[in-house]
Amino acid sequence: MKQDSDLATQRIEFGHRIKRLRTDKGWTLVDLAERTGLAISTISKAERGIIALTYDRLGQLAHGLGVDMSAFFTDAGKGFERGSFAIARKGDFQRQETDNYVYEMLFTETWNKSMLPMMGTLKARELYHFDAFVRHSGQEFLIVLEGAVTVHLDGRDPVELAQGDAVYFDSDIGHLYASNGGEDARILVVCENAAVRPDPAGDNRPKRVIKAGDV
Repeated sequence: MKQDSDLATQRIEFGHRIKRLRTDKGWTLVDLAERTGLAISTISKAERGIIALTYDRLGQLAHGLGVDMSAFFTDAGKGFERGSFAIARKGDFQRQETDNYVYEMLFTETWNKSMLPMMGTLKARELYHFDAFVRHSGQEFLIVLEGAVTVHLDGRDPVELAQGDAVYFDSDIGHLYASNGGEDARILVVCENAAVRPDPAGDNRPKRVIKAGDV
């Protein structure tokens, strides 16, 4: 029961943060829906803590609001710059739980990262548990930490992965991860942050650090 209560509290706090980012801009739900491509009902339910958003929808929301995705988890962050060095100790993460995934978002206080690392637990086991494939701009890396994983790809045969196996792919391809076995699998995923592109001149520092107070 405590876990259910903690999950509900996390979703409510997350929803309040989204709503504050939206209202600080003076936007209505309709305004944000137009800028993100998300349904009004989806945004409304997320703001009220009724649902949690998957990674691709978080990306759409961050892009529409013009904020770093970390703004959904922390009020302020320090932009990553050349020479930066950050440490995440065991348990240092922000949790985002959906029906099928438990995301453990790492380094949420480091903003404008070129890579978005997260660990996770896969609760789903069958393709029918999902509403739709996840797809987003950029590239993606996954390695299986514990258990076995099936990677479902839109238009391609599923790929079976055992502990220690890894994949690297274009995340514009529709994809889903599911546990393959009796235990929930554990994974490490790193996604490219499409909002922070390398500079051809070699200066990959963020051109602007976006803070929650800027929105």
